[in-house]
Amino acid sequence: MEALRQRTEFLRESLEKSKILTETMVAKLGSFDSRLSTLDSAMRPIQARTHAVRTAHENIDKTLRSADVILSQFDKTHEAEKIIMRGPNEDLKGYLEAVDKLRSVARFFSSNKSYKSSDSVLSNVNSLLAKAISKMENEFQRQITSRSKAVDPDKLFDCLPSSLRPSSESPSHPSETGKNLTNGNLSEKQEVAVYTPPTLIDPRFVPLLSKLAQQLVQAGHHAQCLKLYRDARASALEMSLKNLGVEKLSKEEVQKMQWESLEAKIGNWIHFMRIAVKLLFAAERQLCNKIFEGVDSLKDECFAEVTSNSLSVLLSFGEAVAKSKRSPEKLFVLLDMYEIMRELQPDIEVIFEGKACREMQESALTLAKRLAQTAQETFTDFEEAVEKDATKTTVADGTVHPLTSYVINYVKFLFDYQSTLKQLFQEFGTSGDESNSQLATVTMRIMQALQTNLDAKSKQYKDQALTYLFLMNNIHYMVRSVRRSEAKDLLGDDWIQRHRRIVQQNANQYRRVAWAKVLQCISAQGLTSSGGTGVGESGSGGASRALIKDRFRSFNIQIEELYQRQCQWTVPDPELRESLRLAVAEILLPAYRSFIKRFGPLVENSKNPQKYIKYTPEDLEKMLGEFFEGKAAVEVRR
Repeated sequence: MEALRQRTEFLRESLEKSKILTETMVAKLGSFDSRLSTLDSAMRPIQARTHAVRTAHENIDKTLRSADVILSQFDKTHEAEKIIMRGPNEDLKGYLEAVDKLRSVARFFSSNKSYKSSDSVLSNVNSLLAKAISKMENEFQRQITSRSKAVDPDKLFDCLPSSLRPSSESPSHPSETGKNLTNGNLSEKQEVAVYTPPTLIDPRFVPLLSKLAQQLVQAGHHAQCLKLYRDARASALEMSLKNLGVEKLSKEEVQKMQWESLEAKIGNWIHFMRIAVKLLFAAERQLCNKIFEGVDSLKDECFAEVTSNSLSVLLSFGEAVAKSKRSPEKLFVLLDMYEIMRELQPDIEVIFEGKACREMQESALTLAKRLAQTAQETFTDFEEAVEKDATKTTVADGTVHPLTSYVINYVKFLFDYQSTLKQLFQEFGTSGDESNSQLATVTMRIMQALQTNLDAKSKQYKDQALTYLFLMNNIHYMVRSVRRSEAKDLLGDDWIQRHRRIVQQNANQYRRVAWAKVLQCISAQGLTSSGGTGVGESGSGGASRALIKDRFRSFNIQIEELYQRQCQWTVPDPELRESLRLAVAEILLPAYRSFIKRFGPLVENSKNPQKYIKYTPEDLEKMLGEFFEGKAAVEVRR
């Protein structure tokens, strides 16, 4: 217990000491807290001044940086001003860069209106830009004008496919006829022909011209830029066409032109249209696209302004021809013109794209339709003209009438234009299959019109035999021509066989009419009694010698008249001529031989028998061999 009390006492003393120490520590800590509070109060002003200094430094740095930026803008302005005042002649690329710098300075001060000097700087920069734009206008005009030259015709010809280039004999015309170049049945080589548009401006200068144009557009000078470009390029284009041979002709001038001259000009026009669209207009479109890249509205408008007058001159000639007085010989050139417009239509749609060019596209399409309409009307006129041809001139020898050869050649040419005619029929709502049928129908109508006219012309002959010979010759010519042309497939075998029968019918009619009297002279009919068997020497029971002599005399007169007359007639086809001679010989020679054999002895025993039996069958055969040769004057030779 004593030990326990001692320990307890010790613990109490320890706790007391710990308490004293704690109170002493608390007192000291309280003293520290007071001192720290005093120190904090003393530090606050210092901290505030330090923050103010730091903020001031940041503001100074920011101001210095702003000042650097502003000063750099002034430096840009000063540098650009030197270049602007010198002008773009020496260094166009540097000049354009200087303008870009000025635009950058203007944008900077426009977005920083708080600077005191913003307004004055902007005023100065805008003044410099105005001077720069004015000088750029002058430079753009100088550049585009000096580099816009007419394209030499020889250079244009070199851009054509080889099949379309002028021949050495005719340097100003294509090496092939307009028909060969424009019909729908082009050769494979022509179908894949490549046209290479000429280079209008050296490619090295196009980017600079594009930059100038873009600067003018950015400055709001759209109208001035368009005018400068149009004046230079349109003039060069029109001169290129003029050097090529394109003329501006009024409708009245076209109407008064002689057909030969007009036909030549139409052939040239077809060639000019191809060169203009596929080469010159295509090249102008490419140049416009490059110079006004990114400015679509102005690009199309500029192209339209440059090409409108040139296209109008070309189309106006086509319009004048389409509206001129219709005549049969114009049909084929109208088809040529229609075909070239159809050929160029896809190119025109691509080259003249855009709202600004829509009217020009429509003008080209309208011309194609008008040419088609005129061609169709001319077609109808021709059919009527053939049927109503009232020329009184006859062919004295019964040969093929000029009208026949003209119409047949006309029809042959039509079949050279088969694909074009099918397109033309389709232009007015006829389907592809129906267009073939329509072409066949039209051809048959023309042939029927010709036949009707020939029937009327044949009635002008006083000699009925010559009437049939004339019809035989002309219809045979029609049949032979059809058989040897593409018309055969369209008209068909039935048409050919039907008209061959007509040829044969006319040949038979000729033989009947021409030789009836001659055959009557050497016929036994009327020479023998009903029960007689021959001719006696005294003539009793048969024909009298006098009657026989009279028959021989009449035969001689008839055959000589026929010989003299029909040797002047003509059967131009050798096969037909020979077959007609054989057909006559087949009825004449057997009858003559039979007559001589039966009645010749009665005359041979008389005085001067050669006076009556003047010709042997061989003589007649030789005489027939001279028929239908179209001789001018003939003397009968035994």
